[in-house]
Amino acid sequence: MAIPFFKEIKIGSYLLKQKLKGRERYPLVLMLEPLFRCNLACAGCGKIDYPDPILNQRLSVKECLDAVDECGAPMVAIPGGEPLIHKEIGEIVKGIVARGKFVSLCTNALLLEKKLHLFEPSPYLFFSVHLDGIKQHHDKSVCMEGGFERAIAGIKAAQDKGFTVNVNATIFDGHPSEDIAKFMDLATEMGVGVSISPGYAYERAPDQDHFLNRRKTKELFRRVFAAGKGKKWKFMHSSLFLDFLAGNETYHCTPWGMPTRNIFGWQKPCYLLGEGYTKTFTELMETTDWDTYGTGRYEKCANCMAHCGYEPTAAHASIAHPIKALLSAIRGVRTEGPMAPDIALTQQRPAEFVFSRHVQDMMSRIHATKPSPAPTNARPQPKVTAAAS
Repeated sequence: MAIPFFKEIKIGSYLLKQKLKGRERYPLVLMLEPLFRCNLACAGCGKIDYPDPILNQRLSVKECLDAVDECGAPMVAIPGGEPLIHKEIGEIVKGIVARGKFVSLCTNALLLEKKLHLFEPSPYLFFSVHLDGIKQHHDKSVCMEGGFERAIAGIKAAQDKGFTVNVNATIFDGHPSEDIAKFMDLATEMGVGVSISPGYAYERAPDQDHFLNRRKTKELFRRVFAAGKGKKWKFMHSSLFLDFLAGNETYHCTPWGMPTRNIFGWQKPCYLLGEGYTKTFTELMETTDWDTYGTGRYEKCANCMAHCGYEPTAAHASIAHPIKALLSAIRGVRTEGPMAPDIALTQQRPAEFVFSRHVQDMMSRIHATKPSPAPTNARPQPKVTAAAS
């Protein structure tokens, strides 16, 4: 595990405080999406499948900072879309850092060198560059030849300016463990930590054929972790989450652990599923029927092992069982032997497909806020001159 000690202590203290208060549900990371627009069109992305009027929407600086205050999580991740497209992204990040919150600014790095002047190095800020493996896999994932080299250049430019940089990788079916191991070796050479997660099939993702199921995920990560024995790979995850990926833990997801605020509102129930939206964080927490979501409960969640749902579970488990977490970190991930029992899918409710309805609702809201065009027979208004004013 390669989470900086300063950050680990602050987040650990927050978790312990929530436990002492007896809070059952509380946020760990705010997923703040100020826009969906992106300068890439990745095959597995479900965030860009919207009409242009929706892709043109932005959260204001005030809306972003209000969400940070309302949620109260110690860390804020800013995905998208591509956040660096937002004209006020520098002000948004500055305001979050000023609040003593950790900021993970997610980016494909195509604009990173150009936009570095908007930010100042800080122990509270790090860039999380989207890099889906070695060149052949990354370029295929982002549907852009040369995307890998651009991302590497952005990482090095940010490091040269004194910024902390990590990379986030989404792993899809057909991604050989040997290539993932090469990617981890490369990340180690570059001095960056890695956040890694199996791909999850969004309701409207263009490519639905290359997402991993749970058994394949566990087998793949066991091979990857076995290849990393004795190496100094830096994963930006808790040791228990890595154990979960390798099939050594049976966890239910914690969808409220990483609540999402985007242009639609507060998203029910989690970052990956947009099944409804509320106006406030309190309403999200109090009106979402949390028990109807998750693997074994809902068909859409059947194959999900993504970090946004299960890292909070692992974090809570680390607080509840600190000795177990410590031993896991010292010994490393177990890559042989029987796997923990998986969650049965026999009682899950069928999927509801609601994407189109939310799109229609948002389009109606956008059209309702547009000013009506002036009547064609309106009389022209007199021009106001400088003297008259």
